[in-house]
Amino acid sequence: MASPGFWERPDDAREVIADANRLKGWVEPWNRLSRKSSDLEEIAQLLREESDEGLEAEWLRELESLERGLEELELKTMLQGEEDHRDALLTIQPGAGGTESQDWAEMLVRMYTRWAERHGYDVSVLDLQPGEEAGIKGAALEIKGEAAYGFLKAEKGVHRLVRISPFDSQARRHTSFASVFVYPIVDDAIEIEIDEGDLRVDTYRASGAGGQHINKTDSAVRITHTPTGIVVSCQQERSQHKNRSTAMKMLRAALYEHELEQREAERQKVEATKTEIGWGNQIRSYVFQPYTMVNDHRTELKESDVRSVMDGDLDPFIEAYLKKFGAQSVA
Repeated sequence: MASPGFWERPDDAREVIADANRLKGWVEPWNRLSRKSSDLEEIAQLLREESDEGLEAEWLRELESLERGLEELELKTMLQGEEDHRDALLTIQPGAGGTESQDWAEMLVRMYTRWAERHGYDVSVLDLQPGEEAGIKGAALEIKGEAAYGFLKAEKGVHRLVRISPFDSQARRHTSFASVFVYPIVDDAIEIEIDEGDLRVDTYRASGAGGQHINKTDSAVRITHTPTGIVVSCQQERSQHKNRSTAMKMLRAALYEHELEQREAERQKVEATKTEIGWGNQIRSYVFQPYTMVNDHRTELKESDVRSVMDGDLDPFIEAYLKKFGAQSVA
């Protein structure tokens, strides 16, 4: 940073500063835990020489704090993927089942929004297509924060809901599905070439609440990348120009993920990133009736407090996934 002309190249400077901050995110916690460990060893030596109940209680509290810090740092070592440090683009699509599945998809939007807010991440709704009666037909969320993608990649897959449907006049139990997919958001330092001739751009009026907030112009934008079939849309802003810009950012992220999938497919000769939204493909089940249970089928972690999970308490599931599968990638 002290080299001549460093600040004259703002794009390069931002990249270097971001890399430096990521390194600090490793070094500073380790130094802090190392100092705390040394302090606790000194206190332990004092307690071996002379009993002090107050000092011993404080030592135990600090020891628990040290253990939590080590667990957090251990979890961070699971985020070693090339894209794990990036922001995330999270999309949610309901499966078959009409209103019931669309309502479940909207519940998942709320769940991930609450999770992001718990971690101090910024959440932007890039696209939200309301259902005819209730729920949504699809949504795209931009979640910005350190390692948002690294954590949220654990949520890729089909999510299954079992409950007494509020839309069933006979109060029967229904099973619904929705898919969650997560992309790393690509920054400007990564070159993704997009040929304008490969794009079909459609504009339409944004949907939403009535009254004065309805767009009177075709400001919403949908972009289809014809070679890959990837479709993105945005109706966040009243300005068509701003929506197109955001949609292009979403497309770049999706195309980058597409390239990663292609390389993975060439290595493994399998397509395992997306599955049919239905029976047999779910990664997690959320049971509201006749009992309450959230069961992750990959890690076998179970949580009976469904309300807490739906309010964004996803960390136990994400941590279990990273410890089981992240360790394999680090080894």
